[in-house]
Amino acid sequence: MTRKDFHPKVSIVTGGGSGIGRAIAAELVARGSHVVIADLDGASAQRAAHRLGPDASAATVDVADAAAVGALVDRTVGEHGRLDVMVNNAGVAVGGLLEELDERHWAKAIDVNLRGVVNGVSAAYPHLRAQGSGHILNTASLAGLIPAPAMLPYTATKHAVVGLSTALRAEAAGQGVGVSVLCPAFVDTPLLDDVYAAPASLGGSSVRARVRMMQPRILTAEHVARRAVDGIAANKAVIPVGFLAHVSWRLLRYAPPVAHGVVRAQASAHRRLNERVARRATR
Repeated sequence: MTRKDFHPKVSIVTGGGSGIGRAIAAELVARGSHVVIADLDGASAQRAAHRLGPDASAATVDVADAAAVGALVDRTVGEHGRLDVMVNNAGVAVGGLLEELDERHWAKAIDVNLRGVVNGVSAAYPHLRAQGSGHILNTASLAGLIPAPAMLPYTATKHAVVGLSTALRAEAAGQGVGVSVLCPAFVDTPLLDDVYAAPASLGGSSVRARVRMMQPRILTAEHVARRAVDGIAANKAVIPVGFLAHVSWRLLRYAPPVAHGVVRAQASAHRRLNERVARRATR
């Protein structure tokens, strides 16, 4: 049931310059909030804010920089007097089988997908706790609910975001602060085209080809955004979006052998496809 007191006046969305983040920002503006759209790409944040009009503003921020995220949150609260919704949405896709990855891929995923969420939570929570209200939404993925082969750094960090969010929810419940985690299935956004893949010497070109061929784009960012903000309003703990997310999550919970069989088959398919792509590249 939707909370009657859900009337956000001020929100921050990281990774808000494109994709799901931009759509969530638009949805929050439509529901009466001023939204600070924060993105590493300041130009995309500016464009998104311009499209949304006077109820949106832009900021350039690297979510892996704790001081920068803290300054953004403090500045927003200073200018507007409060913060109602903090959306930690910035993320990167990291693709490749384990043997194709090196420490750069793990560092990139941990810095953005996990440390970026930790930094956003750590910056926003004291303000929300002090005012006794507000909501934190962390964007994970279907890959945070089920194992996702051929993208171990991504699925590891997204599982961590789910754990962080559900544990913080228990801590925050008595403080008037809600916490939710967003777990959409495959979404038609630039994220899958911008996979942080292994260098060509380690099969990077085949990683990108596999991602484009193996990942169906079923959901729109706008659909995910509506479900996300509805989930905030209803104070849901976990917000899976899409038929595939709901089915896969429940299959893993209630029929683990079947779910793990599907995951193993997917891993085998990735490896076979990788071999075919690699053979074509050598012709």
